[in-house]
Amino acid sequence: MQPCCLIYLVTEQPLSEPSYQFDLDVGNRGVFQPQIDLSGPLNSDGSILYRLNASYFNDDGFIDFARGTERAFVAPILAFEIGDRTDLTLSAEYTNEQLPLENGLPARGPRVVDVPSGRSITTSEDIIDRELTRLNYRLEHRFSGNWRIRNAFEYSNQDLLDVGYIPVDFDASTGIVTSFPGRQNLDTENFSLQTNVVGEFTTGPFDHKLLVGVDLNRTEDQEITGFDTLNPFFLDIFNPESAPAIAGDLPIIFDGFIKTNRLGVYLQDQIELLDNLILLAGVRYDTVDQTTTNNPNVFAPVGSESTRNDDDWTPRVGIVYQPTDFLSLFGSYSQSFTPTFGLDSSGEPLGPETGEGLEVGVKAELLDGNLFTTLSYFNIKRQNVETADPIDPFASISTGEQRSEGVELDVVGKISPGWNIIASYAYIDGEVTEDNTIPEGSRLLNTPEHSANLWTTYEIQKGNLQGLGFGVGFNLVGEREGDTANTFELDSYFLTNAALFYRRDNWRLSLNAKNLFDIDYIAGSNNRRSSGSEAGPPFTILGSVSVEF
Repeated sequence: MQPCCLIYLVTEQPLSEPSYQFDLDVGNRGVFQPQIDLSGPLNSDGSILYRLNASYFNDDGFIDFARGTERAFVAPILAFEIGDRTDLTLSAEYTNEQLPLENGLPARGPRVVDVPSGRSITTSEDIIDRELTRLNYRLEHRFSGNWRIRNAFEYSNQDLLDVGYIPVDFDASTGIVTSFPGRQNLDTENFSLQTNVVGEFTTGPFDHKLLVGVDLNRTEDQEITGFDTLNPFFLDIFNPESAPAIAGDLPIIFDGFIKTNRLGVYLQDQIELLDNLILLAGVRYDTVDQTTTNNPNVFAPVGSESTRNDDDWTPRVGIVYQPTDFLSLFGSYSQSFTPTFGLDSSGEPLGPETGEGLEVGVKAELLDGNLFTTLSYFNIKRQNVETADPIDPFASISTGEQRSEGVELDVVGKISPGWNIIASYAYIDGEVTEDNTIPEGSRLLNTPEHSANLWTTYEIQKGNLQGLGFGVGFNLVGEREGDTANTFELDSYFLTNAALFYRRDNWRLSLNAKNLFDIDYIAGSNNRRSSGSEAGPPFTILGSVSVEF
């Protein structure tokens, strides 16, 4: 729960030896995805390395009338070894994608409306066009074997265009969804700078690993929203038809600019008190300044500007005790402070989300360290949690306080040679504990009381069939509330997945089946009765071939 102003995706790093990998995935519903992954040195002494990942993806989708998904992606990386103690990594990422703007299904009574598989209020006019560019560098210098400094910077720009029919009402008696043409342009620029120092030292009998750092971040969001209240579209969910084209220019109902500046300073020390006892303690200070400018629009002919300033101290502490070589006991407590970017129905920014979390548990290594199990109890409280406004489709709201309490069990590792397993189970008691509008005791949105996952594979280790393997697994999700007011529920579901694969030398072939028995289910809701309960994908089969040189 500890927030951070700078977030880096874990990317594949350049390799010191030449490597060239080509993948091709094909599946039902027009799935087609070629990929390349190239890496190696660029000079004779290996001080300059590169890596290039690129892919194209197409999926026709499973929703009637909705458009498919098309995506192009490329990510080059250069790594420089500047002497024995300094490394510099430059990377970029570019994504261009078009995908359907999912409007899902409405609720009818206490459940999501019962319609045939593939039915939705999403139309062919409901699209998302997104272009994302990331540029960053990471610099590390090692003063000695125990002390090093790390500096990183990232710039990102996202151009997002949402166009479609925005549902505002559903008549449960007739099955008619009333929606209006809408268009939203969102341009987001983000600048993030992070510097930290990591040092290892000893004070008396105690070994320390110290982390000290600072984060700086600026985010600029320009949003223009158009909405046409004079040309409604009436869709019969039981007998849908194609929607008419949406005009290029719509009346502007919101034109705003949000500038957010964040500063975070943190200190953390990991102390080895005994050979089998480790204590971690840290504190972080965050301050956020947010300025919102609302330009004149059809509903507000006079513009406005507001400023919000928030700051907070958030501590964290953790302990690990290892009574035996294969058993560890752990506990942690932390607080969080996370700025939000949502606006309420009046165009004002929401306050930051805060929270605190407690976790205690036990970790065990079984089967000579090949199988790892974790059993933990957690209790998390969050205040001012942002969620979709159930009335205004263009706005967000903050709930008062939410509490999630429960138990998790995870099993990961190897049962025997060739036999691997990943399994988990979670029991979550989640409810609203404080709010001005939502009744206290209401269960949390999209939070099942019981959920479980299993994935296990076995690969033949010797003989003529060596390299042949198969896998089977399931996903179990219990009933969930569809909105914060608990006026309707999403049914539980049980999915079965399977795989068959074969690897020999530098080749790998696989066949994966998801939702093997073609179960109809609702994957989640967006907190609105009139729309937003999204159906999960039906039976999906995907064939893959990969070769590496």
